[in-house]
Amino acid sequence: MCKVYSIDGVTPVVSPGAYVHPSAVLIGDVIICSACYIGPTACLRGDFGRIVVEEGANVQDGCVMHGYPDIDTVVERDGHIGHGAVLHGCRVGRNALIGMRSVVMDGAMIGESSIVAAMSLVKEGVHVPARSLAAGIPARVLRSLSDDEVAWKSHGSSLYRDLASLCIRTMKEVDALESIEANRPRVNVGTAIPLHMIKAMRAKGGS
Repeated sequence: MCKVYSIDGVTPVVSPGAYVHPSAVLIGDVIICSACYIGPTACLRGDFGRIVVEEGANVQDGCVMHGYPDIDTVVERDGHIGHGAVLHGCRVGRNALIGMRSVVMDGAMIGESSIVAAMSLVKEGVHVPARSLAAGIPARVLRSLSDDEVAWKSHGSSLYRDLASLCIRTMKEVDALESIEANRPRVNVGTAIPLHMIKAMRAKGGS
């Protein structure tokens, strides 16, 4: 089980259908809903405001969620928080993606099915409209997302739902092998194609 701490009589809640890595830390007013994936070393610190991760969302390795007193920091259903991102007092809309190492500040709202590019800074109070791409420091809305881009994002998040289930069923602490075994298997959690490859195939007329 992950590191779970009660504070001032408030204890984190983790749905039985969620997976939280043992190295993750949950403190205080944290609510993790069903089919969520919380990655290694993620820190969700609900000592000031409430932290909510809704059904099917994922918060990946090294992410931080925190906020101000009496303000909720929320990742809505099927939200996708990339490695090392920081969310502070903000709201990430349904099916939205926050790219790796990005920071989303207090009062910011990321619209449904939007993407914040990797290593971006969404400043306080900024509203990113639904189905938009935002990028930069500070992040600015660059354009609307295509149907392919939204579909790519949705598929990626569905893999994290599958990963949560796989981790619940099969992950365990073991000793490392000393050599590579013959016919070494791969972890089977489905297939995904990077977005740049999808765009390249479309440009060449592929499906």
